[in-house]
Amino acid sequence: MALKLVIQIPCYNEAASLAATVTAIPCKIEGVDSVEILVVDDGSTDGTADVARSLNVNHVVSHRRNRGLAAAFQTGIDASLRAGADIIVNTDADNQYDASNIELLIGPILRGEADIVIGDRQVRTNHHFSPGKQALQRIGTRVVRHLAGIDVPDAVSGFRAISRDAAMQINIVSRFSYTTEMLILAGKRRLAVASVPIRTNAPMRRSRLFKSIPHFIFNTGVTIVRSYALYNPLNAFLLIGGVIFFIGSLPIFRFLWLSLVGDNRGHIQSLVLGGVLIIVGFITLLFAIVADLIGRNRQMLEMTLFKLRKIEERMDRVE
Repeated sequence: MALKLVIQIPCYNEAASLAATVTAIPCKIEGVDSVEILVVDDGSTDGTADVARSLNVNHVVSHRRNRGLAAAFQTGIDASLRAGADIIVNTDADNQYDASNIELLIGPILRGEADIVIGDRQVRTNHHFSPGKQALQRIGTRVVRHLAGIDVPDAVSGFRAISRDAAMQINIVSRFSYTTEMLILAGKRRLAVASVPIRTNAPMRRSRLFKSIPHFIFNTGVTIVRSYALYNPLNAFLLIGGVIFFIGSLPIFRFLWLSLVGDNRGHIQSLVLGGVLIIVGFITLLFAIVADLIGRNRQMLEMTLFKLRKIEERMDRVE
């Protein structure tokens, strides 16, 4: 059976850099029978979609308005699956990643070793990254690796390859970026994730994903917390409830200790405060159970969606 590789490029006002990105992509890659390029125009106002068509890319999908990188990535995944992709490679439109490394990137999938492969930009030694950005990338990667339970050296790299079966299980709901949520989801789904070192090109422009370092830290932090709570609600709410319960127990222990040593004058405030916090902690622990049940229901819905996609795939092949 012919093996198709679809390379998706999410774009937002990338008319100036798209040509360099597309022309750098090799037409033939060892291990696959056909290579197609899909451009996702995320509501651009500079004619990005027209540039993509002039470059004769195979597919162009457009959003009527800008919906963000994560939504553009998910649109690309869905469109690539409809196009019959056996392997999907995601790359940036600013030509950050060396397209000659695509063959290296898809290697573990072709060999049956991985479902998802992340391109490691080797941040620690990459001279295209400032010291501050290197530090932020390393810290973010450690956090995501711990939460996802996946050992990858560059968790926020957007240069990644995805097998068809893995792509069918990806449903990104974050608005900021897909990179961290996708890894947390992969860890929850027990997908095999590998990493390969890749080269990067000199930046053609400043990143449009974030306006400043504090903006990036805040949005990335919110995305990580939300994704972890979404895919691991029991652990998230147990942690929150446990912390509140522990804090509430401290003033109660203080009240009891003072009572034991004979200091019975007042201190009722400690008892009230501790009681309130323990009640809040207990309610949060109940939320953990409810959230876990909702999470289980979400998993069953996603399993149903995955099976529906497989059935549609078989029907398309029969036709």
